Amino acid sequence: MSKVVIVGGGAAGMMAAISAAQAGHKVTLFEKNEKLGKKIYITGKGRCNVTNDSDVESLLSHVTRNPKFLYSAFYTWDSFLMQDFLEKEGLSLKTERGNRVFPASDHSSDVIRTLYSAMKKRGVTIYLHTEVKKILCKEGTCYGVCVSRDHKLEEILADAVIVATGGISYPSTGSTGDGYRFAQESGHIVEKTYPSLIPFNVKEDYIMQMQGLALKNVTLTIKKGKKTVYDELGEMLFTHFGVSGPIVLSASSLISGNDVSQYQASIDLKPALSKQQLDERILRDFKNASNSFFKNSLGKLLPAKMIPVIVLLSGIPEDKKVNEITKEERKTLVQLIKEFPFTIESLRGYNEAIITRGGVSIKEINPGTMESKKVANLYFAGEVLDLDAKTGGYNLQIAWSTGYLAGLSVQ
Repeated sequence: MSKVVIVGGGAAGMMAAISAAQAGHKVTLFEKNEKLGKKIYITGKGRCNVTNDSDVESLLSHVTRNPKFLYSAFYTWDSFLMQDFLEKEGLSLKTERGNRVFPASDHSSDVIRTLYSAMKKRGVTIYLHTEVKKILCKEGTCYGVCVSRDHKLEEILADAVIVATGGISYPSTGSTGDGYRFAQESGHIVEKTYPSLIPFNVKEDYIMQMQGLALKNVTLTIKKGKKTVYDELGEMLFTHFGVSGPIVLSASSLISGNDVSQYQASIDLKPALSKQQLDERILRDFKNASNSFFKNSLGKLLPAKMIPVIVLLSGIPEDKKVNEITKEERKTLVQLIKEFPFTIESLRGYNEAIITRGGVSIKEINPGTMESKKVANLYFAGEVLDLDAKTGGYNLQIAWSTGYLAGLSVQ
C-alpha cells in the first residue's frame, strides 16, 4: 500500500483520490478552500454539465489542444464509465440537447456530494483549509509535499503526489496557478496560458443595443481571411460588452491567444433556409403586409429587439412601404440575415473564463499514466495540463479521465 497525496479537491483531484483509494492505496487529499469542488459548483450555471454522452472518438474530436495525448485516459475512463460510476454512487443523471449530461436535480452540489461520499466510502482522508506550498523532490524523485496548516509549515511524506490544482480561470474559486509553479519548481515546462471558453468584447454599438437578447439555432462563423476557422450551430447571447453563450465560448477556444484582429465574425440568423428560400419567405411576409412600413414588416422573421438594428444596417428607409422595396434591397436584406457581421475587439479575462488554455507541457508527461517523465512518483491531472476542449461537458471529462488514470497508475 502506497501513501498517495492529492493536491487539489476539484474534479480531477477527487477522481484521482477515488481511483487511487479503490486501487488499495492510503490517500490524503489537501484542498486550500473551505469546501471541495468550488469550480464544479459554478459550472453549467450551477447545474454542472458533468460530461458528454458520446464515444471516445467523439470526445477526442471536441478537444482543441493535444487530443492525441488523451487516448489512454479516455479509453481507460470514458464518458459512459463516468456516468455509470455516478449513478451507482446514487446520483441520477439526465441527457439534454447536444448529449450534455446533467444531474437530474439540476444542482451541481449533488455532484460534489456524490464524489465526497465516494471518497469517504473508500477511506480517503480530506483536509480543507490546507494549502500545499511546495512539492518535495530530491534527485529526480518526488517524496511528499510541504503544507501550511494553522499558520505552520509541515512536511507530509508520500510515495506519490498527484497535482490537480486546476488552472487560473475563475480565481475566486481558488484557481491561482499553484500547479504551474509546482511544475516549474520541479523542472517542467509550462506552456503560456490564456483565458479560454470566454465571451467576446465587440466593437459595434449595435450589438450592445440588443443586450439581453438570446438567440437559438443560429450559426456562428469565424473566418481568418478566406479560411473558415469555426462554424457551429447553437445558442448565443448579446450582452452589454458584446457576445456570449455556448457557441461563442466554444469559438473562443480556437482563437484564444491569437491576434483577434485577424478574424471576421458573422451570424447566420436563419441557417435552416438557403438564401433563395429566405428571399421567398421575405416576399411572402411583404405580400401579407404590402401597405406596411419596412420597420413593421419583420416581426414574424426576427426578434423585436433585433429589428431596429437590421433596418439600420440594411440601408432601407424604415418608413418605406414594403411594396416599394426593390429586388436589390431585398438581396441586401437576405445577405444581412444570412451573414450578420460583428467585429471581435478582444476576449474577456480570466475572471470570466471557464478554463485556462496552456499549462504543464504534455511532452513531459506520460500519457499512459499521467506521471512526469522528469520526476518519478509525481503525477499531473486535469486543467493544470496543456489540454482544453469546447463546451458541452468535454473539459470535465478530461478532468475525470486524467484524474482517474493518474490515481490508477500509482504503484
